[in-house]
Order: sequence, then C-alpha cells, then structure tokens
Amino acid sequence: MFKTKYIISTILLVAFLTITSFIKNETRTLEKKITNLNIKVLLNEKDINEAQLDFYYLSSPAEIEKRLNIIGLNNYQPISYSKIFFKVSDFTLNENKFSTLNYLDEKKIQKK
Repeated sequence: MFKTKYIISTILLVAFLTITSFIKNETRTLEKKITNLNIKVLLNEKDINEAQLDFYYLSSPAEIEKRLNIIGLNNYQPISYSKIFFKVSDFTLNENKFSTLNYLDEKKIQKK
C-alpha cells in the first residue's frame, strides 16, 4: 500500500515538473515574439511620424511658394513617383544598391 502511494506521488511530481517546464518555455518564446513585434510597431510608428512631419512641412503653402521662388517658376517640375520613398529604410536600401553597383562597375572597367 505504501509503495503504490509513493510510486503514484512520484509519477505525479515528475509529470507536473515536465508540464511546468514546457509551459514556461512556451511562455518565454511567446514573450520574445511579442517584444519583437512591439519593436517593429514602434519603428513603423516612428516612420509614420517622420513622414507626417515631412508632409506637413513640405506641403505648407508658404514653404512651397518659397521653394518655387528659389528654383524659378519656369524650372519647376514635379518629382516622379519612383523617386518618392515612404520609409527611411527604403531610401537607405536604395542608396546602398547604387553605391555597390558603381563600385562593381569600376572594378570591371579596370580589369579590362
């Protein structure tokens, strides 16, 4: 009788320990995913705030009029859609592409 109680209590203890460690590990991975998503959300909010600030500054009538007077009304041309960047990271990615392509072309020319 004493032996069966000891065996059952040992089995239950081991089972509860394994279940607890499994739940703890799952909770930890979920917390890591949540923090990564929070970081991404904060970066996107920062990009939105920067874009709104740029838009409000550049689209104010006084600023547009001042810039048109600087470049002259005859020389004014709107920016093509391909030169507009919605995120700072897109701009830096594009700049990095240009710099590596120019560097590769210079090496090819020197080898010939």
